Amino acid sequence: MSNISVFNPANVPAFAQGGELSDTARALMGGTINTSRRISIKGGVFRIVAGGKELASIEERHLDVIVVKAAPKVSRIFYAKSYDGDNITGPDCWSNDGDMPDASIKAPQASTCMTCRQNVSGSGQGNSRACRYQQRMAVMLADNPDDILQLTLPATSVFGKEEGDKRPLQAYVKHLALASPPVDIEKIVTRMKFDTKAEAPKLHFAPTRWLTPLEYELARAKGKTQEALDAVRMTASQTDGVKPRAPLKLEGTRPMGELTKEEDAPVYEPIAAKAKAKAEPVAEVDDEPEVRKETVKPSAVPAKKSKLADIVSDWDDE
Repeated sequence: MSNISVFNPANVPAFAQGGELSDTARALMGGTINTSRRISIKGGVFRIVAGGKELASIEERHLDVIVVKAAPKVSRIFYAKSYDGDNITGPDCWSNDGDMPDASIKAPQASTCMTCRQNVSGSGQGNSRACRYQQRMAVMLADNPDDILQLTLPATSVFGKEEGDKRPLQAYVKHLALASPPVDIEKIVTRMKFDTKAEAPKLHFAPTRWLTPLEYELARAKGKTQEALDAVRMTASQTDGVKPRAPLKLEGTRPMGELTKEEDAPVYEPIAAKAKAKAEPVAEVDDEPEVRKETVKPSAVPAKKSKLADIVSDWDDE
């Protein structure tokens, strides 16, 4: 594994262990910076990212982590446009609890996620949904448990059935719970490994060892910090400090404040065919949470699989 930091944490002198930047350093860097870090799986490679910039990439196909906190519910996220590496902006809509759009969104797609057209099969490429599921976690690297890192997993790494010892996240945690005695994921080191047969980045999970008593106490303390709480609440774009998108306006809709009491919850039309042809595809996943069923005529011929995998890879952790 490549070095995560220029300075080895094990060799930091006592006078430099405060963890706070000095006034001199703040003055010289021209303002504040976002020091939050996250793990990206873009392109099928583990990467450490801070402020939208890659700090390090990890050559191994696996990464050992300690999970210290997880979002209580699977979140959702929606991008109206395909990934543009030259103009990266935040999502158009998202939900931390998978039920309601985030309160900070100026133009949510619908009043609830279940009434939203972006949550219908066929609203994305092929038979997929335009709004994607994600699971956010706060983790520490097993070989460097000093920093909290955000980890945002796509649906393909969360849901699905186990195949031998290859388990997506939910199946892995259930497997631990069925042990005798039951095993909590926070008490062990978890190995994340790429599925080499998948076109888009997809992870499997397996236990490697128990935490030491010292590691366990550290993990418990880290899981109660504001840093861990932010990691499971914020989108990857918010963690990176990416500017939000301008509110998305869809034809034939009105702001929700203009609805009368007699009108139903707003139902937004799918993205125009022109935009749909460029929208990000998401592979269908077994055992995902049930969503509304609606017949939607395909507006464009899906691209070839190899092309689809490239697009999904670009958006895999946003």
